[in-house]
Amino acid sequence: MSKLNIGIILGSTRQGRVSPQVGEWVKGIADKRGDANYEIVDIADYKLPLLGEEDATEQATKWNTKLASLDGFVFIVQEYNHSISGALKNAIDYAREAWNNKAAGFVSYGSVGGARAVEHLRGILGEVSVADVRVHAALSLFTDFENGTVFKPADLHLTNVNAMLDQVIAWSGALKTLRS
Repeated sequence: MSKLNIGIILGSTRQGRVSPQVGEWVKGIADKRGDANYEIVDIADYKLPLLGEEDATEQATKWNTKLASLDGFVFIVQEYNHSISGALKNAIDYAREAWNNKAAGFVSYGSVGGARAVEHLRGILGEVSVADVRVHAALSLFTDFENGTVFKPADLHLTNVNAMLDQVIAWSGALKTLRS
């Protein structure tokens, strides 16, 4: 069986975001495992306008093609006002079948570790038939970021990231049989 393809989705598009730092950290951990092909998928690269505001056929096609090529996801989730970013919700809404029967894990951050954003995201992903795994890494803006801008994660997060990746790989492999 070929290796699974797992996308590490950067869930923010705002200027000054730290999600690229977190995503690279997760990818570095994941790549050392050698159990899947991991790639960073930055929603900012797809320049999706607000759903329904203008014709976005080209962007939506590119986005859906990328999602369809993936077997599972790790979402890098920032907490905005107790929820996910509008850009991430918009990106999720631009696809339907491309999400179906895949697994997702989470690495979140915020003042309370991004836990409230992940809770919202779990419900949203359930509606597009994504199975979310239990373990997730919750990073604190107070202890894992210097001045809120430089990512310096505590070593203790490695255990949760690896456990989450174990679950994402197991579930993604099992769900792939539904899509074959």
